Amino acid sequence: MSKIAIIGGHGKIALHLARILSGQGHEVSSLVRNPDHEPDVREAGGTPVVADVENLSTKEIADKIRGHDALVWSAGAGGGNPDRTYAVDRDAAIRSVDAAEAANVKRYVMVSYFGASVDHGVPSDSSFFPYAEAKAAADKYLRESGLDWTILGPSTLTLDEPTGKIALGPDTGKGEVTRADVAQVAAHVLDTPATIGKTIEFNNGDTPIAEAIS
Repeated sequence: MSKIAIIGGHGKIALHLARILSGQGHEVSSLVRNPDHEPDVREAGGTPVVADVENLSTKEIADKIRGHDALVWSAGAGGGNPDRTYAVDRDAAIRSVDAAEAANVKRYVMVSYFGASVDHGVPSDSSFFPYAEAKAAADKYLRESGLDWTILGPSTLTLDEPTGKIALGPDTGKGEVTRADVAQVAAHVLDTPATIGKTIEFNNGDTPIAEAIS
């Protein structure tokens, strides 16, 4: 059994992931900003930890995750406000990387997006530009850290029922993937040391997730 912390614990992917991991016997701590979300986290099998990472220091985040074996970043500002996008998706994510190092939580899984890169090519006048910039900076910072990192790059997210199957790699092109399948990928990645130091881009496809990840 491992102790796994999820930042952004009330998100749809995070709630799916808490159900999967707790069902496997792991101890899940789900960091949430809003105390009203605690019942949903408990229902999913996680232990809610109220922590507004947007406004917490590196030390404060480290104190919340200390003692865990792995950290999953599944938080996001949700778009709409560029300042908040940079504050959460870039700045808070970067602080969480430093916090994981400070707390000796070596395993770190970042939920990013398909095509994330410093060369993302998103026009500066696009509403998506702040998110693309923020994720590029956070992903780059994680890659340059001393952590055992994996970055997940799912395509456009849907609320469809999980398929249990994906297609890997940038050559598959941008498509769609269910949030439940992203959670399954994250759970498999946490259990697969060979994914350390890798960026995994994926859509729903024809290969069972366990087979694709292994």
